[in-house]
Amino acid sequence: MRVFSDAFMIIKDNYVEKISAKELVYGAMKGMIGALDNYSQFMEPDVAEIVKSDTEGEFGGLGIRITTKDGYVTVVTPLKDTPAYRLGIMPGDQIVKIEGESAKGISLRDAVKKLRGPPKTKVNITIAREDEDKLLEFTVIRDTIVPQTVYKKMLDDNIGYVRLVEFTEDAPEKLKEAIRELKKENTEGGFILDLRNNPGGLLKSAVEIANIFIDKGELIVYTEGRRNDQNRKFYAREDATLPDAPLVVLINKGSASASEIVAGSIKDLARGLIIGETSFGKGSVQSIIDLSDGASLRLTTAKYYTPSGVVIHNNGVEPNILVEISKETRIKLAKQREIVYNRREDEKENEDERIIDPQIQRAHDILIAR
Repeated sequence: MRVFSDAFMIIKDNYVEKISAKELVYGAMKGMIGALDNYSQFMEPDVAEIVKSDTEGEFGGLGIRITTKDGYVTVVTPLKDTPAYRLGIMPGDQIVKIEGESAKGISLRDAVKKLRGPPKTKVNITIAREDEDKLLEFTVIRDTIVPQTVYKKMLDDNIGYVRLVEFTEDAPEKLKEAIRELKKENTEGGFILDLRNNPGGLLKSAVEIANIFIDKGELIVYTEGRRNDQNRKFYAREDATLPDAPLVVLINKGSASASEIVAGSIKDLARGLIIGETSFGKGSVQSIIDLSDGASLRLTTAKYYTPSGVVIHNNGVEPNILVEISKETRIKLAKQREIVYNRREDEKENEDERIIDPQIQRAHDILIAR
């Protein structure tokens, strides 16, 4: 602290331009947080507006969930029926430039401020994608983003399919309602829960959704940190909605946080099979700690562990059955789903032009072969 104090006074008194104590302190705070992990963050008071828009679930932007990784803003997942999704932006894409300016080392806060804006305005981004030799240029027209939570449909052989987009506060009840509606159509073939490209959300929602499949009293997830109050265990508190129904859960590298909690608990407790690709590996707890001037710290204070003690953070959840999808197939499937979601009632789908989702097909085949 003496060294810090000495440096503070030397800079304040000798730097070529006058600089305020607040600027130096905020800069020091950002530097300290930057020495930690990708998920801790120093938030100046004006970031509260951004955080508030996230919790309200509606804002003008591209329709992507982002984090920082290897010094770059990285796409965790594009949200369905959004500008980013329609353009084919994919999980794992690194945003290397925004409006032609380098985005290397940019904070999440600054990235969000640059990417968001009024609907119908444009933002130019440059993306580096794994296995692509050259950078990709996108011009994205912002839109009002209102994330949907649940999609459902019946598959052949009496199999119910539910895709969960995000773990919002109302997600558990919406998922239960979707399951109730599907069960009216006879789901004796089982269920497929699709958590692919789901960036996570609320821990409370993750526990409640796991409880739909996992019966009362079972351990779903636990956290461990340096402080005793960060060491917590979360159990299923109610009788499961679907305690015995055959179940397959789909995950990929865009499945993060709460998605990994649900998939990890179902895998560890042998409640169902996990199919797809190893998940993102975001298994840490961030606590929001307010500071005296209105700024805040988003600080990693604990890590998530699956019931068997496997740490999710940086490792992800490995599927029971690995089914990979090529980059070309992912792009075609994304475009195909977008067409389906936006098709008018009177339009007929040309089955000959459709391609089959290999992960859904594998899940379907396993359920009918049980």
